[in-house]
Amino acid sequence: MSKILVTGGTGYIGSHTVVELLNAGYTPVIIDNLSNSNIGILNQIEKITGVRPEFHQIDLNDTQKVNTFVEENTDITGIIHFAAYKAVGESVQQPLKYYSNNFFSLLNVLNAYAEKPINLVFSSSCTVYGQPDVLPVTEAAPVKKAESPYGNTKQIAEEILAETAKAASNYNFIALRYFNPVGAHETALIGELPIGVPQNLVPFITQTAIGKRDHLTVFGADYDTPDGSCIRDYIHVVDLAKAHVAAIKLLEKGNPNGNYDVFNIGTGNGYSVLEAIKAFENASGKPLNYQVGPRRDGDIIQVWGDVTKSEKELGWKAALGIDEMMASSWAWEQYLKENPLS
Repeated sequence: MSKILVTGGTGYIGSHTVVELLNAGYTPVIIDNLSNSNIGILNQIEKITGVRPEFHQIDLNDTQKVNTFVEENTDITGIIHFAAYKAVGESVQQPLKYYSNNFFSLLNVLNAYAEKPINLVFSSSCTVYGQPDVLPVTEAAPVKKAESPYGNTKQIAEEILAETAKAASNYNFIALRYFNPVGAHETALIGELPIGVPQNLVPFITQTAIGKRDHLTVFGADYDTPDGSCIRDYIHVVDLAKAHVAAIKLLEKGNPNGNYDVFNIGTGNGYSVLEAIKAFENASGKPLNYQVGPRRDGDIIQVWGDVTKSEKELGWKAALGIDEMMASSWAWEQYLKENPLS
């Protein structure tokens, strides 16, 4: 089947998507600069699938290297573009880091394929909605002012894709607006692998439970929500990975909505941070040491998605719930304790 370029393919969502591409009969080719991932993930993918994917260590901000790769790999028909920085809090502290990397990497890929027909699935985010006026949020909801530089890079990237698609018919784009990916592969061989202090909730939960962290801080419990903590639509990373395969298939057969489209990728359910902690405690049987701290800059109070369009037009629906998310995350953390990736 088709060769699919996966940028950021050794990262958390990227590695799970590579596995699902292989399961679906595709040939994934990974580009990653390993700035926020581990080369050992290639071994893990091979253990799961029996196939070691082709890998190129390239920084997508290096225009010449990107152009050379595209010139030398003419049989690639699709791209799934993950390569970006993604921590909301860090983006508030280091906005230039996020604007530089997230834009230049995308632009270099688009420019390299300027004269070639290509299908591209873009890793976007529900952060493009800001704090929605109505919940659950649909794809037709207005894109509001971003709450963080990270969210702004996703908003502007979507604008770049929409305007490029309007101007050039060789591009076919789908932007997947993720909600909050968590969990790990059922084999516990791949999962979220943050470098340094985790920026996301669930790896902080599992690292606290296993003793790597003294405690977990809940950023604010005085929001206007039932228990005071922020509410998110958590989605299992394997379900999310399968959504990318569905998006590639839709682009290959021709999207009736045209050469640019967007889809919400979530479960349609919202869970608070405190509910997520409780779900982990139930799944693992371990009480969690956590404390409530001040609110974090850039956080949205609550958001969850309407996924009707994804179910009807993408032919995709989340199958795994919060219990599977937490149990698989805990299994991965335990695996890492016994099998640390060097």
